[in-house]
Amino acid sequence: MLTYPTIDPVALELGPLKIHWYGLMYLVGFAAAWWLGRWRARQPHSAWTEEQVADLIFYGGLGVVLGGRLGYVLFYDFPAFIAEPLRIFKVWEGGMSFHGGLIGVIVAMWLLGRRYQKTFFQVADFTAPLVPIGLCAGRIGNFINGELWGRASEVPWAMVFPGGGPLPRHPSQLYEALLEGVLLFIILWLYSSKPRPLMAVSALFLLGYGAFRFSVEFVREPDAQLGYLAFGWLTMGQVLSTPLILGGAALLWWAYRAAARKAAAS
Repeated sequence: MLTYPTIDPVALELGPLKIHWYGLMYLVGFAAAWWLGRWRARQPHSAWTEEQVADLIFYGGLGVVLGGRLGYVLFYDFPAFIAEPLRIFKVWEGGMSFHGGLIGVIVAMWLLGRRYQKTFFQVADFTAPLVPIGLCAGRIGNFINGELWGRASEVPWAMVFPGGGPLPRHPSQLYEALLEGVLLFIILWLYSSKPRPLMAVSALFLLGYGAFRFSVEFVREPDAQLGYLAFGWLTMGQVLSTPLILGGAALLWWAYRAAARKAAAS
């Protein structure tokens, strides 16, 4: 068993102002996406400018925060939201949903595409490889906060989390940081470094994230207010990830089919 490295969730205090590590992790994610996006925009034959990348990060940031918070209260804490609608504004109590954030980013990419006369998937394919670093940073923030821990386990690297009871547990936040963050970034960055059919990069992101998240849910403790939804193992995270897997696989197939048809017709 490993010892959980207790870290103060507050990184810096300036009088009454408290800066949390979790918030800093969001800044790391946005900064990384901005830097990587600018680098790609400067490459030969890029259809993007650095100004457009800056707008993409701004639009995407709003989508992540607003969609992530709304998604959490609707998907994971709906009864409490019905009892207290103003709860949605209590962001200091925590609670963000990737799937809600994804919906928010989808809306943001659509709006940005309209502004710059780009199709939705032109924006989405450019954006997808920029996202995993932010996902990695967010999961590290969860780990520092000692939240969203895994199920009880006897693996040598299990940890006893503050608030998680006396039993050692899977550090599932780190699993997600490695799979949904580091590994997914490597896959998408290498895959998108060469010309691909329209929609293919977006499809691979959906497929990869959905598969990794679905897998980690087997060792992640389900949300206390929901528990298992069915079969003694199915979680809300798996329910929400299933459409991503199926949709990503279908889009990937469609992208290559459309490209093959276009090549045959030319």
